[in-house]
Amino acid sequence: MDRKVAFITGITGQDGSYLAEFLLKKGYKVYGMVRRASVDKYERIAHIMDKIELIQGDLLDQYSLISALKKAQPTEVYNLAAQSFVPTSWAQPVLTSEFTAIGVTRMLESIRLVDPKIRFYQASSSEMYGKVLQTPQTEETPFYPRSPYGVAKVYGHYITVNYRESYDLFAVSGILFNHESPRRGLEFVTRKVTDGVARIKLGLQKELRLGNLDARRDWGFAGDYVEAMWLMLQQETPDDYVIATGETRTVKELVQVAFDRVGLDWEKHVVLDPAFLRPAEVDLLIGDPAKAKRQLGWTPKVSFEEMIRMMVDSDLERLSQ
Repeated sequence: MDRKVAFITGITGQDGSYLAEFLLKKGYKVYGMVRRASVDKYERIAHIMDKIELIQGDLLDQYSLISALKKAQPTEVYNLAAQSFVPTSWAQPVLTSEFTAIGVTRMLESIRLVDPKIRFYQASSSEMYGKVLQTPQTEETPFYPRSPYGVAKVYGHYITVNYRESYDLFAVSGILFNHESPRRGLEFVTRKVTDGVARIKLGLQKELRLGNLDARRDWGFAGDYVEAMWLMLQQETPDDYVIATGETRTVKELVQVAFDRVGLDWEKHVVLDPAFLRPAEVDLLIGDPAKAKRQLGWTPKVSFEEMIRMMVDSDLERLSQ
């Protein structure tokens, strides 16, 4: 059997780096798409740079996608690139739409033109559910996005379904609930907390300013979730799946686990700041991963507590150097 070739957009991000590691272990040839930038941000993939090949391309530029696919000749494409920080989507709604919505169409159209046999994975998001109409959320739950990011992801999701049905492409969407790791960006609340806790423990700062402590999320480990992406593309027929833990935690619980890790009382350090409240809050997201467990054989391995401790330890080590 010919060696499988993967092409990952967003390879420099959290999910892209874990997915690249996972596929390399499976014996794949791995290509990653990177945007032209004056400063290269390759820290998440620095340890595997000698094992992967990077190709310049941009979801805003159709020709660059066609060119990249012709060069890589992949058997699988994982579209993880997006403007993915929800608060930024209010500040830059048009740019968010171009990357996160129309960018998916550009990639699908490029696959259709270059090689319709390529299997395509689209990174959908639990933010598509937004103001939830059913709890827990399944593959059948109606979408009600509450941010420009969520709206753009709904478009990306449905255009993937449309190309699957219109052109018989093997195109799937993974509706991933929140997934975190030591490689999460510092702007995301989990990493903001673990980094803040490490800084407070090391005497680098005194307080941690947060918004809504009662917001609940279904948080899993990114390293577990990339396996589910791969499993979706190994099935006989393309389908969409919710990937989640099925458990929900509050931001307050996240804070407690993180401060407990370093032996500090969170109430002495956390300051509630209205500046961090969203214009339209998403209160409760909890996924039902029953279909993924049944059809893919997928279950998360790393617990919430293990993940937060891992993140705190990683930030302590990084800041101590």
